[in-house]
Amino acid sequence: MRHARPSLTLLAVALLAACQSQPVAESPSSASSSPGNADITANLAEAEASAAADAAATSATLDTVRVRQQAGARPRTEYGRPIPSAAAAPPPPAAMKMSAGYAALRSPGLVSSSEPANTERYAARDDNPVHRASEQPVSTFSIDVDTGSYSNVRRMLRDGVRPPADAVRAEEFINYFDYHHPAPANRDIPFRVTTELAAAPWNGKRQILMVGIKGYDVPKATLPPANLVFLIDTSGSMDSPDKLPLLKQAFAQLVPQLRAQDRVSVVVYAGSAGLVLPPTPGDRHDEILGALDRLQAGGSTNGGDGIRLAYAMAKQAFVKDGVNRVILATDGDFNVGTVDQGALETLVGDQRKSGIALTTLGFGQGNYNDAMAERLADVGDGNHAYIDTLQEARKVLVEEMQSTLLTIARDVKIQIEFNPAYVSEYRLIGYENRLLKREDFANDKVDAGDIGAGHEVTALYEITPAGSGADRLPPLRYGQAGSAAASRGVAGGEIAHLQLRYKPPGQETSRLIATPIRADALSQKPSEGFRFATAVAAYADLLRGGQHIDNWSWAQVLAAARGAEGSDRFGLRREFTGMVEQARQLATAQATDTPAIAAGE
Repeated sequence: MRHARPSLTLLAVALLAACQSQPVAESPSSASSSPGNADITANLAEAEASAAADAAATSATLDTVRVRQQAGARPRTEYGRPIPSAAAAPPPPAAMKMSAGYAALRSPGLVSSSEPANTERYAARDDNPVHRASEQPVSTFSIDVDTGSYSNVRRMLRDGVRPPADAVRAEEFINYFDYHHPAPANRDIPFRVTTELAAAPWNGKRQILMVGIKGYDVPKATLPPANLVFLIDTSGSMDSPDKLPLLKQAFAQLVPQLRAQDRVSVVVYAGSAGLVLPPTPGDRHDEILGALDRLQAGGSTNGGDGIRLAYAMAKQAFVKDGVNRVILATDGDFNVGTVDQGALETLVGDQRKSGIALTTLGFGQGNYNDAMAERLADVGDGNHAYIDTLQEARKVLVEEMQSTLLTIARDVKIQIEFNPAYVSEYRLIGYENRLLKREDFANDKVDAGDIGAGHEVTALYEITPAGSGADRLPPLRYGQAGSAAASRGVAGGEIAHLQLRYKPPGQETSRLIATPIRADALSQKPSEGFRFATAVAAYADLLRGGQHIDNWSWAQVLAAARGAEGSDRFGLRREFTGMVEQARQLATAQATDTPAIAAGE
């Protein structure tokens, strides 16, 4: 959504037409002495002159953003995240303002002809199907620690928009929260795997198997040296308060955490890529902050050239046995240069093999390319997050930064074999774009997800016990009762066998962890974390159409979540219940075809 005044918009158009201005970089003295900075030096005088006219306006915009963020009436948590009051319900749909740029999500009769078209892109996918254990007993997937889908959907709901189904990835909703899985006793094995089995809240005849992985943690002070390249989109599409201004403030929270042994580079890309800050010691905070503060938006988006320059800087300052990572911050609107996603994935994958990872941070709305941002992070052995507020920036770039930077296990894969004697059917909740072939599990050439220090990963399976009468698939004409009976005798009470493979950092041969899951592990009193995780999974399912949770309603999901809030140190669970209420009101308005949502326009 854009907040710029009409006069500023006209000024920006005139400036672009006159000189196709480039992003403002260093001062002439520092730019001329920086390696790889020839392009910026050549255009610096013209760029600074064209930017001077709107510098004051940008400053005013930043001030306005800061005032709005500081003037919130709701109490703040330790992260600084606003928490909805338990007594105050979210505004009714009639009071919610629709985002400009979401015209494609509204019925034609409610669309204003003056609204820009929505070009946000989400990868199409289908939910995981129900599998019959006697036909396909083995399930294999790569772990995932991304959370971008959750915060992106939160942004839409705050704008009064029900998100498109493909924007909802259940595993990223589930993994947004901490379920207090137990940590490993020591670092001999970098993480601990635990399971919990209990009845499914939406159908007592079925069960939920929760698999939890917790990595060992390390103090920030003991992190190895980090070589970071901030790759920042400064194209014209970033000229909005929720994009470049928010991005600059977000990175400004990370800078004070940097140390003398760290190295930071800043690369920007718009019509062409440029080096704003060569590799610089991390304790030069003022120098790094100054480089960020001078960035301005303008031009089209040449993301491919920017990525290449960023990797060149990462190689120049490469730290052996340290952290080497490019952090790409963008709305994802790649429209010139290397735009072919396959070519970008190949580039990122090649650099991953050389020891340089890629993290992607999404910003803004209207043209956000979620599909590309998430995929590039997957290929680059990194993680993807979406920054919708300064509070989310602090969570991602400060509180969780050691998890992002220090990888303690690579190519982590999970494989579960279900015993048909005890399990009739099963369904993996989420992870649709992380599924692996059965033979990929033991193939160390196949890439998979990584776990960082202190990371938690949670996966849920819905299983149907044999003989429960809750099967979803029609019975086969020719069953396999004989083999199932034999399996019951051999397994001796095991409902499933869990295997996990991982590679220690710097090694190319995976190690195996295996553990049985027994039928007598069924809990009659599931933990608080289990109950909240299942509520989150049900919420994601409702946002995608509610096809897998029987007749469970928004009200039941809300009640389950509220009953499992617990101590909620950072207020994230209470914020979630507010999102459930918002989504329920939007869904109700949509179901009754209420045109009142447009009243906020």
